[in-house]
Amino acid sequence: MTAIIDYDAGNLRSVAKALEALGEEPFVTRDRDRILGADRVILPGVGAFGDAMEKLSGYGLTDVIREAAASGKPFLGICLGLQLLFEGSEESPEAEGLGVFKGHILRIPDGAGLKIPHMGWNSLEITEGSRLFAGIPQGSFVYFVHSYYLKAEDEDIVAASAEYGVRIHAAVERGNVCACQFHPEKSGDVGLKILRNFLRM
Repeated sequence: MTAIIDYDAGNLRSVAKALEALGEEPFVTRDRDRILGADRVILPGVGAFGDAMEKLSGYGLTDVIREAAASGKPFLGICLGLQLLFEGSEESPEAEGLGVFKGHILRIPDGAGLKIPHMGWNSLEITEGSRLFAGIPQGSFVYFVHSYYLKAEDEDIVAASAEYGVRIHAAVERGNVCACQFHPEKSGDVGLKILRNFLRM
């Protein structure tokens, strides 16, 4: 069973539906015991970094998420869920992230022909050996919606990157914890394959 952490994040239902299409039975919860008792955990999210951290704190979820990530069970962050796992964001300089990984979230720089937010399909440069991207061809396209991007401190955790005026660390993977800046639940067959890989971890 997969727990989807509920902190009013917005894309919970679409993530749940994608998992259901793969035969999984996800449940949406903010209950500590149910999250820690699940086989795997997903932290989804759309919205602002500071608001999200405030809600996670208000619901008493920050330590639960850190505990789940440290437990060894498969853990997946999606979009804002990836960003929250890091130390902080230019979007909300006053807000401290969860600090599961080292690195910061930066604003995508303005550039000729670039629209911000970055909204649409982008190809991935996949790191060889990534379990999350097993069997997925180099250059596969996935769906992004974001104005801020990850710059991880440790390049060794980067499972995939993308180019959009700057090199975006589009996915990370270390041990049991994975995260994607893009939305696998909105990325067609490639996204479903990524989620299937996660369910098999």
